[in-house]
Amino acid sequence: METTVLLVDDQPGFVNALALNLRARGYEVNEATTVQHAIARFEEHRPDVVLLDVGLPDGSGRQVIDHIRTSASTPIIVVSARHDDRDIVAMLDAGADGYITKPFGLDELLARLRSALRRTTSSASSEQPLEVVRTPHFEIDLAARVVRGPSGAVRLTPTEWAIVDHLCRANGRLVPHHELLEAIWGSEVPQHNNYLRVHMVQIRRKLEPEPNHPIYFVTEPRQGLRFDQQPQGIESVPTHPTAG
Repeated sequence: METTVLLVDDQPGFVNALALNLRARGYEVNEATTVQHAIARFEEHRPDVVLLDVGLPDGSGRQVIDHIRTSASTPIIVVSARHDDRDIVAMLDAGADGYITKPFGLDELLARLRSALRRTTSSASSEQPLEVVRTPHFEIDLAARVVRGPSGAVRLTPTEWAIVDHLCRANGRLVPHHELLEAIWGSEVPQHNNYLRVHMVQIRRKLEPEPNHPIYFVTEPRQGLRFDQQPQGIESVPTHPTAG
């Protein structure tokens, strides 16, 4: 069965060239040029992955992400000429799984596509024992893919989930950067250490009581990352975080 890609961009030359290259490599491509067109196409075809530009004639690509994330965890890769870190963080925070800036090499985009699809397949077919991880500030249900914090459910993007899941299953073990990069993005894109750093900023902002001074998702300089379920000085782990 062909992998279906929804390509959302309002530049005809770019769309035609990229669609031609993707179809030549066995992908089925559906195209959209506006926010409303993209939403309609997504609902009609339910693609395996979405390639999404930020600036569209009738709005922002973020509106497309918001719509998709209300009902689906479909991988979304933002493809944009914008290089500002604030734009990248905003799209990742909205629920995108990746961000690639124009111009880019086709090989890099194909690697991103394979990586995103591999994460989706791996997550759906995992046979590892699943469990609930409880801390004094949040609870992570790895089986249900749900995080509950003091104010209720916390939404993580699929990539954030993959990172959190891998670190939690390491059970306090230091996970070297190269291991985490390969586990999340595959061996084809191991150089994106800065990309991992951006995702960790978002995870800490959502889960850490003080994001600038993390106690659960801890970085060991020049070594890797570690999830500490019971940080020093934190005495009790409630069965459920207190709401309110």
